[in-house]
Amino acid sequence: MITRNLLLKLRFDGTNYHGWQIQKNALSVQEVFQNCLEKILYKNIDIKACSRTDTGVHANMFYVSMKIKHHILCKNFTMALNKFLPKDICVYDCCEVPLNFHARYSCKSKEYVYKILNSKIRNPFLNGYVLHHWRPINIKKLKEAASFFVGTHDFTSFCTLDSRKKGDFIRTVKNLNIKKTDNSMIEVIIEADGFLYNMVRIIVGTLLKVNQGLIKPCEIENILNLKNRSAAGPTSSGCGLYLNKIFYK
Repeated sequence: MITRNLLLKLRFDGTNYHGWQIQKNALSVQEVFQNCLEKILYKNIDIKACSRTDTGVHANMFYVSMKIKHHILCKNFTMALNKFLPKDICVYDCCEVPLNFHARYSCKSKEYVYKILNSKIRNPFLNGYVLHHWRPINIKKLKEAASFFVGTHDFTSFCTLDSRKKGDFIRTVKNLNIKKTDNSMIEVIIEADGFLYNMVRIIVGTLLKVNQGLIKPCEIENILNLKNRSAAGPTSSGCGLYLNKIFYK
């Protein structure tokens, strides 16, 4: 039987999971997904994911590619997976792609959206899905600060340090937009060719410091140049973050 390369599109609510990637002592989305695959294909499948996500982070669009030797139709595969997956994870598309396609390495850019409920009163129905921020937000000031992130920079100041080498901290931010979607909801939308660990959450935490007047918008450029995590703002909560779009073209 010939080898097929399938690309699956997922959505998931990350509230109950410690991110996408398999963890030794915690439940991840990948672990649940691979267990379902094994029930259908009766074997452990090597899957390639478009990205990692942090604990509590959600995904409106998440891609997984896998090579299998099985005749199952894409539409039947989708239905079978959704039968076994829990209600907070779903597969909503499946198609065949060229054998050299890789969910991560074929990706050209990614878009994240961070949702902020800007209200003095919290909404219990949004608990775990937005960051509640009661101070009034000055969108004009945040947009001024956001403009300094656009372009190719070393984002050492805006990531949680891990085992990566210094040369790995350069990323290109293509767009960073801030908009109010209704009377109390604000979205920070950022597209880049790649993201560092906690990069979006630290950018949001820094923008909120700008909003408070603790950091001036023009100081963002200097914080980038310092390449020092302690110069930026705090890491905002993971619950407001969504992997929103994946671009392959």
